[in-house]
Amino acid sequence: MIMADERRLIIISGLSGAGKTIALNTLEDIGLYCVDNLPISLLSNLVSQIIDGKIIATPDIAVGIDARNPIDEIKKLPDIINGLKEDGNLNVELVFVEAIDDILTRRFSETRRKHPLSSKKVSLIEAIKKEREVMQDLCEYADIRIDTSHTFLHELRDIVRKRIASRPQSAMSIQFSSFGYKHGIPKDADYVFDVRCLPNPYWEKELRQFSGKDQAVIDFLAEQQQVKDMIEQIRDFLECWIPYFEAENRSYLSVAIGCTGGRHRSVYIIEKLSEYFRKLEKQVITIHRDC
Repeated sequence: MIMADERRLIIISGLSGAGKTIALNTLEDIGLYCVDNLPISLLSNLVSQIIDGKIIATPDIAVGIDARNPIDEIKKLPDIINGLKEDGNLNVELVFVEAIDDILTRRFSETRRKHPLSSKKVSLIEAIKKEREVMQDLCEYADIRIDTSHTFLHELRDIVRKRIASRPQSAMSIQFSSFGYKHGIPKDADYVFDVRCLPNPYWEKELRQFSGKDQAVIDFLAEQQQVKDMIEQIRDFLECWIPYFEAENRSYLSVAIGCTGGRHRSVYIIEKLSEYFRKLEKQVITIHRDC
């Protein structure tokens, strides 16, 4: 028999074109019981039938919910989730998948798919804007936010497997991400640290072709006292505050480190931080967005 605290309901929501369906399909591919495009009004009933054994499901259940629901139902979803959490029959998590407007517009244009809120009177750009407004409360309420603006298909699947499917229920995942400011700041980051003030290997011609994971760049940055100080101070800050996030039963904490291009300094520092917190037996995910 599966105990209540061993079961998990993962609600996948987000903006159309951001990757919600891909995330749900990834969970289904690895064996989860999944239901897509579920009307919010049926969510509690579905959970009741699963708990009562009327629907045979895996311990982890994933449900896809999007903006095709009535606006008043979308606004009720946080209260419905709170009620399910209070019942204690399932561990409930809300995952919100998003992307910037320009990327969403391009994806719909390239695939020639129709946005669910667009019509003869509502343009694609207007539909995307309307959907973002409708879904904003869910985005802010979400336990996990995934920004797919700069994410390829295989990368999104890997993120879903690591951050959602494989994470122990009792553990908070810490995602360390490097990025380049010239490509934009990750929207799903809880903490963003700017390391553009540090010595830049890019200006060393013999190092330009390498990344922060290559030994030549590692050796260069390891000799810089400013880099050592930056790593130590970010590490100490996180060590101080991570326990408070864990005490709040957070599912994950996202830490982003940015340099100009996202290939040298930020990559090196992310690798060092990931290594350090893995030694502390934290659940660590490392992502190099622009490398």
